Amino acid sequence: MANPNDKNNFIYAYSTYRGKLTPENLAFNANLQEFSQKSSLICNLETAGKLSPEEAYQKIKTLWQQLDKSKKQLGIGK
Repeated sequence: MANPNDKNNFIYAYSTYRGKLTPENLAFNANLQEFSQKSSLICNLETAGKLSPEEAYQKIKTLWQQLDKSKKQLGIGK
């Protein structure tokens, strides 16, 4: 069981997967949650002025490409 006081569990919280249980779906869900968390962080950094809009766009574009590649490699949606 995860330690509720661990800051990493707070910052990088993951939801329980409730879809069709396959190894591929679980792996993609983990990748999707990671994409969501990282893109949210990038948006917050851009809003705070720590990243330019172009930097934020490029970082999210790269994350999206990685997510799309994992979807294809896992055979999701075929």
